[in-house]
Amino acid sequence: QVHIVESGGGLVQPGGSLRLSCAASGSIFSIYAMGWYRQAPGKQRDLVATITSGGTTTYADSVKGRFTISRDNAKNTVYLQMDSLKPEDTAVYYCKLGSVTTPTGIFSDIWGQGTQVTVSS
Repeated sequence: QVHIVESGGGLVQPGGSLRLSCAASGSIFSIYAMGWYRQAPGKQRDLVATITSGGTTTYADSVKGRFTISRDNAKNTVYLQMDSLKPEDTAVYYCKLGSVTTPTGIFSDIWGQGTQVTVSS
């Protein structure tokens, strides 16, 4: 079984920074893709950033230049460094894993429970 622990959310002022962490645990051989999504009240869940095991990244246009996604493959952990935060970044941020290879098979679309990020004065 694969377990996810998300951390790093909280309250920050506009222009501030936060760093989110998502650690996967269990009998994991590899994780091809790891990413962050967010959902604001009354809105759909949208992609924020993704990163592959080889380091290829993608970003939503709204966060390019402000957010940086990275990962530590040895620790099965993905990070999201969030700088120059804006009120519109306020949302619940969810970690997502894709193509997780385990002794029992390969699994995709494994979600964390979410962590709240609030940007406000």
